[in-house]
Amino acid sequence: MPRRASPLAPLQHATFRSLWTATLASNLGGLVQAVGAGWLMTTISHSDDMVALVQSATTLPIMIFSLAAGALADNFDRRNIMLTAQILMAIISAVLAVFAFAGLLSPWLLLAFTFFIGCGTALHNPSWQASMGDIVPRSDLPGAVTLNSMSYNLMRSIGPAVGGMIVAIAGAAFAFALNAVSYITLIRALYLWKPQRPINPLPREAFGSAIGAGLRYIAMSPNLLKVMMRAFLFGLAAVSVLALLPLVARDLVHGGAFTYGMLLGCFGAGAIIGAFLNARVRETWRNETIVRAAFVGYALSTVLLAVSRHTWLSGLALMPAGACWVMTLSLFNVTVQLSTPRWVVGRALAIYQTATFGGLAGGSWLWGVIAESHGADQSLLASGGLLIVGAIVGLRFALPEFGTLNLDPLDRFHEPDLKLDLRSRSGPILITLDYEIAQSDIQAFLRLMSLRRRIRLRDGARQWTLLRDLENPRVWTESYHAPTWVEYVRHHQRRTQADAEVFDQILALHRGAEPPRVRRMIERQTVPVRDDTPLKEQTGLP
Repeated sequence: MPRRASPLAPLQHATFRSLWTATLASNLGGLVQAVGAGWLMTTISHSDDMVALVQSATTLPIMIFSLAAGALADNFDRRNIMLTAQILMAIISAVLAVFAFAGLLSPWLLLAFTFFIGCGTALHNPSWQASMGDIVPRSDLPGAVTLNSMSYNLMRSIGPAVGGMIVAIAGAAFAFALNAVSYITLIRALYLWKPQRPINPLPREAFGSAIGAGLRYIAMSPNLLKVMMRAFLFGLAAVSVLALLPLVARDLVHGGAFTYGMLLGCFGAGAIIGAFLNARVRETWRNETIVRAAFVGYALSTVLLAVSRHTWLSGLALMPAGACWVMTLSLFNVTVQLSTPRWVVGRALAIYQTATFGGLAGGSWLWGVIAESHGADQSLLASGGLLIVGAIVGLRFALPEFGTLNLDPLDRFHEPDLKLDLRSRSGPILITLDYEIAQSDIQAFLRLMSLRRRIRLRDGARQWTLLRDLENPRVWTESYHAPTWVEYVRHHQRRTQADAEVFDQILALHRGAEPPRVRRMIERQTVPVRDDTPLKEQTGLP
């Protein structure tokens, strides 16, 4: 019987351990700042939806900018991106503290500062998440993702209580100042980290093309689309607890800033328990069973929180909610990472975060509006109903199991010996492959070519078609376009070991004496004199 992996196994890797430890301090500061911002808003504004908008201001930038940050993470040095993000957040937090000490914060100005800190988080997260696969081996990746969640929730179990005490004793300005200082340890750890980035002989993807490639990959990956949709639903419904918790503390259990911090601490303690149970739960149940149970469990917690008028009972209700929160979101994250090759993992994680935080931002606003008109308890009950709907959706859109696919690069492609002097932007390129298929194999061939089409388009091919020769029906021609020669080479670099299985099965159906004929042609109607000149004319060779 294989030995169960320890949930702490990724900490054996020195780089991960150093960055993870530094992240603890940063998370502590961020949570103290969140308590300060949430409670300060209750004192400078009497609008319930303005209180809920504090959560929206934190999550909205992640929804808006994550995809762009993911494109940067896949094309630039991730360490430098994270350093830039942390330095920017440290500066913004310091300015926020100065404004708070000076008494210059209005509700909308507080939201603006919170939004800009969220922008730094949006820039940082895709690079940090995508770096997990570079720091730890694939076998430790689920544990690393879970430990990242544990890092945040470990601080959530004490950070809000610390934040509540600081706000109650010294005021929100001190909470903001502590957050500004907390970035120093992570900035230092990132500065000392010297990752080795693989060398790519091709030029860097254009920013717009990189974003388009990420969107195309997700659009052509049905299992990833299911993850994105379920993550959006969970974020939309589950954020009600975090968005409305200041109102729960103030209006339902009649407490103050310290009570709010203690309730957040109960949520974080539950999340830590969920993180430790995560590996065993994944070994025992299927992914969809875990997610469906988490939706229902979180719904029950919101109902209990809505009807409770006692601090101890509300804290008890928040613990299973925290466990369901971390198990669900870490499961979504791991599924995306294990289902995506390295060339696009930053963008895939960014789109996942866009879906999740889009739900969080929309939900924060929605439940705040409902709380404004009907009360926090009714808003929580409504979100519980939506969570039940999210569990039912799983009957139709079940979460996939962790893939066992080998997503390492295939490395079968060798750039052909061209007879034209193509420039990197020369194109468009037309590629055709001729197959000979027996009549009895046509159904199997068409099924495989349908998979082939999705793989081609997912990796950047355009205008894919499959043609049959009218004069020789045994001959089938696959054709597709690439915008330029560089994009054609990049298309082949993106092929994975798992993709080879489909092509090998197609080759097994090919009845020709020679392998399928491949032709690579450049489309030309007019061409400058100096472009596409045959090499022998340029060199003077015969």
